Amino acid sequence: MATSPRPWRVCLWMVCLMPGLAAWPAAPPSCRKVTLAGEVSAGHEWRQPIGQGWVFRLLPIQPDPRSGHSYSGWDLVVDRDPPAGFPDALLVATPPYNSMNEREIGATFGLRAQDAVGWNPRSFHFLVDPRALRESQKLYRILGSIRHPVQAPAVNSREAAAIQRQLQINQHAAAGQFRILDAGLAPGIADAAPYAENWAMAAARMPHSGEPPASGRPTPLGELHWIRFSITLWLPGGWRLPRALRAVPAPCPE
Repeated sequence: MATSPRPWRVCLWMVCLMPGLAAWPAAPPSCRKVTLAGEVSAGHEWRQPIGQGWVFRLLPIQPDPRSGHSYSGWDLVVDRDPPAGFPDALLVATPPYNSMNEREIGATFGLRAQDAVGWNPRSFHFLVDPRALRESQKLYRILGSIRHPVQAPAVNSREAAAIQRQLQINQHAAAGQFRILDAGLAPGIADAAPYAENWAMAAARMPHSGEPPASGRPTPLGELHWIRFSITLWLPGGWRLPRALRAVPAPCPE
């Protein structure tokens, strides 16, 4: 008559298996990958609701009253609908602040219009929790006391604590990519800045149209007149999309 396995043999078999189970790689978190497409012209806004009270915008870059410069281009913005105020959920999750950044598609910080188009594609992150956005807006006001982007706050200072907390919040941000497909621009006549030389060469290989400047006279940085683009978003797996959008399961970017 067959006998049942002895308890110690069952335990030994399970113990032998456990190391293998522990070493088995965990499945990467799953996201919902969404692709948006659009076109926007100078001075105009583009917007697309992406679900759960959030909207993706391209907003015209505003003139700098301190310098008197009139910039051309757009900021990438993810905000509540209606807007929750400044800063938005993409800005706080995509440092550095007050500096050249992938969220700004424009002739700013010494970039010519053609350099801005050549910096392509661009990657960014954005918050998807309204509570995290509200806390990050408060932290951003603390960080506003750091006058220079390269200035390191003192250890254990209020600003250092704010930076550390913002980094923790940003670990839960969603990811996105912005790609320019075509553009119309008036090229800048200045030489490319040293840090923009690769983007200047990349622009020559990209679809774009050279157009006369709006003022009738060329300028050092040039002007962005319009862009056609695609946006890819990796949203959390349980995200509820508007009916007009479609998503496919995809691993979340690291």
